[in-house]
Amino acid sequence: MAMRSIALIDVNNFYVSCERVFNPKLVGKPVVVLSNNDGCAVARSNEVKALGVPMGAPWFKLKDLARQHGIIAYSSNYALYADMSNRVMSILRQFSPDQEVYSIDECFLDLTGFQRRDLVAYGQAIRQRILQWTGLPVCVGIASTKTLAKLANHCAKKRPIFNSVCNFNQMDQPQLDQLFAEIDVGEIWGVGGKIAPKLHQMGFKSVLDLKRADPEILRQNFSVVMEKTIRELNGVVCIELEEMVPPKKQIMSSRSFGVPVLDIESLGESISLYTSRAAVKLRRQHSFAGSIYVYVRTSPFKEQDPQYSNGITIPLPTPTDDTTKLVSIALWGLKQIYRPGYRYAKAGIMLGELVPASAIQTDLFSTMQPNAKSERLMQAMDLINRKMGKETLKVASEGFKRPWKMKQEHKSPSYTTCWEDILRAR
Repeated sequence: MAMRSIALIDVNNFYVSCERVFNPKLVGKPVVVLSNNDGCAVARSNEVKALGVPMGAPWFKLKDLARQHGIIAYSSNYALYADMSNRVMSILRQFSPDQEVYSIDECFLDLTGFQRRDLVAYGQAIRQRILQWTGLPVCVGIASTKTLAKLANHCAKKRPIFNSVCNFNQMDQPQLDQLFAEIDVGEIWGVGGKIAPKLHQMGFKSVLDLKRADPEILRQNFSVVMEKTIRELNGVVCIELEEMVPPKKQIMSSRSFGVPVLDIESLGESISLYTSRAAVKLRRQHSFAGSIYVYVRTSPFKEQDPQYSNGITIPLPTPTDDTTKLVSIALWGLKQIYRPGYRYAKAGIMLGELVPASAIQTDLFSTMQPNAKSERLMQAMDLINRKMGKETLKVASEGFKRPWKMKQEHKSPSYTTCWEDILRAR
């Protein structure tokens, strides 16, 4: 049986790279992309990493360093990043029929059927195609298992000798062992920063140390995931590609506010907006929600303010995907938990007990029965918003001015998703 060839393709510094595609002046400059409300650095260019800025560093603590080194900050532009991700994944689909989109900037491809080719050259062709068609730089790691492919991608990114494409399947065992002995165990997919210190204490310093460990013994100390990791490091396939993304079991929608919120009307606008967004995702995966959880909280970081947080779960008599019904129930839940006199910093909702649309159990006495009128209304609403732009049609309780909305003082234009922001060539 032929050895598997699994490739992991990963966009380098994805958020920063997306900003650089449309603003080439940023190339070579230190750039960070910030989290919601411009709070923390969630993406850093290599120039910023070289300055020692850690992932998640609060922006307000970086401002002196930013002035000193000319660090440029951008607010997260989720519409741009999602669209660029879709373009990359669409291109990758042309290189293999077996694809698993792992995250917004990572994708697995099964290249086992392409082994007659030089897979390093094939990886370079992938890189060139994505760079030419999107402007985004990627690295490619190829190996016999997903865990090894992730590790190969790490080597492709960190070791210039591989020229951004690393194929473990072309290396003999002594070469691999030497390479693995030089890589810290914390770089392994599924190990990370929490488990690595425990492994260090047990004497497992490098990837090679863990590869040679007894999977049964470490399973007893950790979990079955650790056993699978060790077996995958030894070339035994334990984690298959998920070509079909399984439906989510819960859908969460929440944001921190740009300014503190004191009144229930503004809280109601945010809850309506978050419920509407969650309902769109619910319909997209052809599911119905059987419950909705609503919560609000003040900021735990402002200790001088009175603190309050509360949430309520509301079971639905009959599952639904109707935005208007879900918003109405969420607003009723908000009224139950709202207390005046607090400066609210965050609110959110979660749709739970999700079931496939084809498996709805109706209730003879419920007023929330799925009906043709509701279905046509939601279909029309989704179609118009897809064609004319997000929130062209919306529930009025979502509000219009939204003074509480997320702070995005450094947001770039939505170059690919908004007509007004399309670049003009002169």
